[in-house]
Amino acid sequence: MKVSTEPDQSALQGADGIFPANCPSRTVLDHVSSKWGVLILVALWNGPQRWSELRRRAEGISEKMLAQTLKTLEGDGFLRRDAQPVIPPRVDYSLTDRGRELVSVLLPLVAWIAEHASEIVDAGPSAGAVTAIVEP
Repeated sequence: MKVSTEPDQSALQGADGIFPANCPSRTVLDHVSSKWGVLILVALWNGPQRWSELRRRAEGISEKMLAQTLKTLEGDGFLRRDAQPVIPPRVDYSLTDRGRELVSVLLPLVAWIAEHASEIVDAGPSAGAVTAIVEP
């Protein structure tokens, strides 16, 4: 049996629509592929979490960035915010069906990154990586 290293072209059908500057997919891509967006979505894969749990899980995220990321992902329909009328206030965040579908696609990417991150970072710029692109 011959194994191909070429990407499955059927997976790319319809992807040409993402390249025009005014394509709505650019906005969604920006939201879900940001560092914090990915981390928050993946953190919610195992079930609902509170604000403080998400903040601890995504080490280094500021309160402002967490609030902004949660609001954006909720607006896109990837997560739900469940505010419970108790004292002290309790708010849980969880994935919607759309969010679970998205995270199921993100998990292989995140696993690949986790597996290869050290070798990529350790290789540094001497391995041919571009560290910065400056346009005139």
